[in-house]
Amino acid sequence: MTAPPAAPAAPSGRGLLAGKTVLVTAAAGTGIGFATARRCVEEGARVLLSDAHARRTAEAAERLGEIAGEPVAFRVCDVTREEQVRALVDGAVADMGRIDVLVNNAGLGGFARVTEMTDEQWARVIDVTLTGTFRMLRAVLPHMLARRSGTIVNNASVLGWRAQAGQAHYAAAKAGVMALTRCTAIEAAEAGVRVNAVAPSLALHEHLSKVTPAGLLEDLAVREAFGRAAEPWEVANVIVFLASDYASYMTGEVVAVSSQHP
Repeated sequence: MTAPPAAPAAPSGRGLLAGKTVLVTAAAGTGIGFATARRCVEEGARVLLSDAHARRTAEAAERLGEIAGEPVAFRVCDVTREEQVRALVDGAVADMGRIDVLVNNAGLGGFARVTEMTDEQWARVIDVTLTGTFRMLRAVLPHMLARRSGTIVNNASVLGWRAQAGQAHYAAAKAGVMALTRCTAIEAAEAGVRVNAVAPSLALHEHLSKVTPAGLLEDLAVREAFGRAAEPWEVANVIVFLASDYASYMTGEVVAVSSQHP
């Protein structure tokens, strides 16, 4: 059996976000959030990192600062706490002067069959993944609408469209993110503010392997057309595109970042 093709090298920045200010939630660690923050810096943006974990957020900001060649601002925020969300947005405006781009990356997964899922498991995933996205939208949109400028990219998932056992709570939350994206886009369009989403199929990172049953990630990767999962930066590239002026006519769209077979 032929080995699947390896992931290509990450492309160099092209200044797609030059002069932009970007706020990224859940940006600590090794996943899509940090990869997005890094790609934004490489594309010329000033970035403010946010995450619920203080130590990891500080470490991520230090790593990103080394790449940026200057200190990177960060703030701790649990998107399930309204007061922290408000403080994050107010702090981002204070630190950067404005928010040109918001990347709503915060989300929570897990594995539980419907018959075994507790109310607490269901509510926690919905609260972080769907309601957390709503809270961030509600806090940031007035700033963007008043300026009549801004772009928001939400992180959804192909599970908002596809079925997978053990993922009812996560899939329901991500389908909600898709609907929230479309409705918010219509409301924001009058002011020229764009709201889109990405829907990754599978992007491997260290944390994901800790919360997924053994063997499942390998099985899912085999189903992808390239025989491998996406690198987090491959998803980040699409987020950067949606945040950039190259996507100026796109709003209310959910873009799959996937190579999965039908």
